[in-house]
Amino acid sequence: MVLVRLLVPSLFLMSLVESQPTQSSHQASSPPHPAGEQSPLGTDNLSFPWSRLRLPRYIIPLHYHLLLHPNLTSLRFTGSVQIQIDVQNNTNWVVLHSKGLQISKATIQLLTFVCYLLPTVLPVLHNPSHEQIGIFSSRVLSSGQKYFLNIEFGAELSEGFYGFYKSTYRTSTGETRTLASTHFEPTSARMAFPCFDEPSFKANFSIRIRRSPEYISLSNMPVVKTFEVNSGVLEDQFDASVKMSTYLVAFVVCDFKSVTARTSSGVQVSVYASPEKWPQTRYALEVAVKMLDFYEEYFNIHYPLPKQDLIAIPDFQSGAMENWGLTTYRETSLLFDPLTSTISDELWVTMVIGHELAHQWFGNLVTMEWWNDIWLNEGFARYMEYISVEATYPDLKVEEYLLDTCFSAVGHDSLNSSRPISSPAENPTQIKQMFDTVSYDKGACVLHMLRHFLTDDVFQRGIVRYLRKYSYRNAHNQDLWDSLANTCSEEDFISGKHCYSSSQASKNYLFAGEHMDLTAMMNTWILQKGVPLVTVTRKGPNLLLRQDRFLRTVLPSDPLWAALQHGFLWHIPLTYKTDASGTIHRHLMTTHTDSIHIGEEVSWVKVNTDMTGYYVVHYEDGGWDEMTKLLRENHTALSYKDRTQLIHNAFQLVTAGHLPLNKGLDLIGYLQLETHTVPLLQGLGYLEAFYRMIEKRNELEVISNLRRHILRFFRAVIDRQTWSDGGSVSERRLRSKLLSLACHLEDPRCLERARAIFADWLQSNGTLNLPTDVAETVFSVGAQDDRGWASLLHTYSIALSAAQKSQILFALTCSRDTKKLHRLLELGLEGKVIRSQDLSSLILMVARNPRGHHLAWNFVKKNWDTLVQKFELGSFCIRNIIIGTTGQFSSPDELAEVQSFFESIKEQASQLRASQVALDNVQKNVRWFQRNLETMRNWLNKTLQ
Repeated sequence: MVLVRLLVPSLFLMSLVESQPTQSSHQASSPPHPAGEQSPLGTDNLSFPWSRLRLPRYIIPLHYHLLLHPNLTSLRFTGSVQIQIDVQNNTNWVVLHSKGLQISKATIQLLTFVCYLLPTVLPVLHNPSHEQIGIFSSRVLSSGQKYFLNIEFGAELSEGFYGFYKSTYRTSTGETRTLASTHFEPTSARMAFPCFDEPSFKANFSIRIRRSPEYISLSNMPVVKTFEVNSGVLEDQFDASVKMSTYLVAFVVCDFKSVTARTSSGVQVSVYASPEKWPQTRYALEVAVKMLDFYEEYFNIHYPLPKQDLIAIPDFQSGAMENWGLTTYRETSLLFDPLTSTISDELWVTMVIGHELAHQWFGNLVTMEWWNDIWLNEGFARYMEYISVEATYPDLKVEEYLLDTCFSAVGHDSLNSSRPISSPAENPTQIKQMFDTVSYDKGACVLHMLRHFLTDDVFQRGIVRYLRKYSYRNAHNQDLWDSLANTCSEEDFISGKHCYSSSQASKNYLFAGEHMDLTAMMNTWILQKGVPLVTVTRKGPNLLLRQDRFLRTVLPSDPLWAALQHGFLWHIPLTYKTDASGTIHRHLMTTHTDSIHIGEEVSWVKVNTDMTGYYVVHYEDGGWDEMTKLLRENHTALSYKDRTQLIHNAFQLVTAGHLPLNKGLDLIGYLQLETHTVPLLQGLGYLEAFYRMIEKRNELEVISNLRRHILRFFRAVIDRQTWSDGGSVSERRLRSKLLSLACHLEDPRCLERARAIFADWLQSNGTLNLPTDVAETVFSVGAQDDRGWASLLHTYSIALSAAQKSQILFALTCSRDTKKLHRLLELGLEGKVIRSQDLSSLILMVARNPRGHHLAWNFVKKNWDTLVQKFELGSFCIRNIIIGTTGQFSSPDELAEVQSFFESIKEQASQLRASQVALDNVQKNVRWFQRNLETMRNWLNKTLQ
């Protein structure tokens, strides 16, 4: 919607303007008052003074004094905020954010040494489309002065998952209890109190919460005082916070219980949960204490707050949130029940806590300047998960999962619908979409590549410099590169700091015989989208290299190929290994073509050692045959990471049309010799993915033969699995995956054992604790008959373990009865038995079922408006629903159907990158079938002879 711009009445000469401070006396043009919006407090003769989405920079908040009183019976809250502001340019207007709040009173006071000027109630204008309010003062606010802005407001507790919202939980006796919690990132603090809701407007916060005595309140800082306001109402006053962004503010009013411990430096750590789930908090407490100790040592910066609370919120859309000093979590991301939680649940809880506590430094202490660089928060926190868990819980073997993170990033980044890591984002919908695979997974993998390129020590010292220099401030990409390269401003250099001058940046590292410019290198990874494909050809003693953009949706023979390749070039830190030595060789490739002398005596070369680099490798002219031969004859000559990467790259190249499918299938023929879990799971994962996609196309002969092949090929390793929880983390991970797939493939031995265990569970009335590694598989088999399904649904409705509820919900979606699947979707939409927070996951689980494939998609189309209302348009839940329900469509008719739906919601779809990702995925699948189905059919017929 375009707003007409009108001149502010000439009476208000010192109005707020959209220009540099030197132009402050110019009159501003303004949009009209928004249609349909009430004009409170006598604003009929005023027009809203600001037309941009981003707030003006004339007024800087310094300190918020916030009072909130939520009523958990009426589900409303009232509040007042006093914001100390620094005026940097003469103006009559204060513009800040507010969304859905009823503003009842606004005043401005001048802070003087003697007294405050008497306040008068000021007009407040609303611009709902920009989620802003404008407060008008007839007295000019003078540059250089500090004022207090006072606002009184109220609102209903939000029904969704953003802002200040209500959550509920049921006790084992059936009683429903209510709590109020917050989730502000990225743009929802404005739903709880009027504020300058942009990350660069850092300020201190002094918070007071009023509550009934049966509840407690929590916020970022500890309570310093509690007193009775009136009969039945207590007020908690929290200590003033450090300087921070609004999206990190948090408060919770609940009746939870906690466990507490202290770190070695004296930080008080507490984990909160609803009273009956309180016993499941012990593991999280242990992890949080260990993690804070680790990060204080690794970053060499003390955690700056006196306490760190972690709380499990029953209704929570994302996995967790890093609010400074009060991190909030889904129950599945924080609670651990030794009787029902799997080893994967244990790893997940550990990694999520590691992620959120890493944010206390990366994101909270140093914050990106704007949301276009959210990867500086999320990419770092995702990568620090691996560094922290590897250091504190080595038995969890977290390094085995980093490859999956990078494979996920490559999968997304090899679609044309991907985006650069640093991308423009202005409105709330665009900003929400920045929280995606690119920011998290690609960001982490690029940092992993950089760490190995610079060495661990240089990388660690660089990020410590970055955190120290920009503490309590905001930073850009360039600030990180300068810190890693140890460069600084000319002023710092002249003052004797131990760093390079900016002009010396390109001479910082001697690498492969050349001076390297870290900024130039990293800009190729951060400012352009996509992932490079390095094509390797052996020519005598030389290795010939070529880099292209790797795309899975466009073939080199397509007319679009040249245009989609134009302008793409990366500075690639190549690594490679040969059979001639144990050395890892390095080479920085900065041109489209290159060559490396490796010598005549080398018989094989493996590029991208341990996949520390973020690129795909194609071995041309018989190179893949050499790799297949090496794996079959001496697979342990390569590390398990190298073997896993070869499998991944081969099948990615099959999808992209660079390699025939039979070559990829031949490559994984060696897996009968494989003893390491990770490459086994990688190969098995591709075969399962092919099976599930072909299964949905009803290609009966191919499906039958592929089932026979998988069960025959993996027979020995399937038969070695026990239906227990014994063994290492890797062995337990393999057990869960193998037995789940074997039962899905209707392996008689697997089904017989699962049915027997489920019968015992039924006999015990659900009191028998199943081995956690196989519980989901047993439940999935048991859910196939009416009695089993009904028993599982009942157990789901009363279970106190979030981990067990997840296992059962997955099992319920495995039913072949479409009526049962439809009932689950309706229960998810209703939000009582199955919480709304789990609806997006439920839809994806139903879509994974061949019988629920189109059912889930039709449900999404029918309930689209409701889903958007529940989760908000740019949220990752909506993104997952769109991409997940269409992800295994593979026919031209299905592609046309998806296109037709997106056309019907054109205005919304045009705002969503996910709609283009979904179309790219379906087009990729259509092409895969066109190119590979007959190859698969022929290869299976030959193999099974």
